[in-house]
Amino acid sequence: MAGFRGRGPRQPKPEARGTLEHLEREGPFKEWLGMPDLYRYTLTVNGETYSHQVEDTELAVKEGDYVVFRYKETKAGRWIERRSLGVAIDPATFNRE
Repeated sequence: MAGFRGRGPRQPKPEARGTLEHLEREGPFKEWLGMPDLYRYTLTVNGETYSHQVEDTELAVKEGDYVVFRYKETKAGRWIERRSLGVAIDPATFNRE
């Protein structure tokens, strides 16, 4: 495989899932001229705090939802990847009428 130079397989990004206990929004913020407004969300999932920054004024999830997402750890905390936050689907209940 070209470009890997012996680094081995890529480590999977950490994933979290659990009940969204608290959701808080800050913003809008402008990073630079011409950039759309950004909103910063602080989410508490299973007692852990995560940050999420997107252009959306509302998220597709709400308190009480069972959510799943990928995140990365930085010096500033845990940041949820841009398009990974969503409601987790339980396969046992999927397609039930």
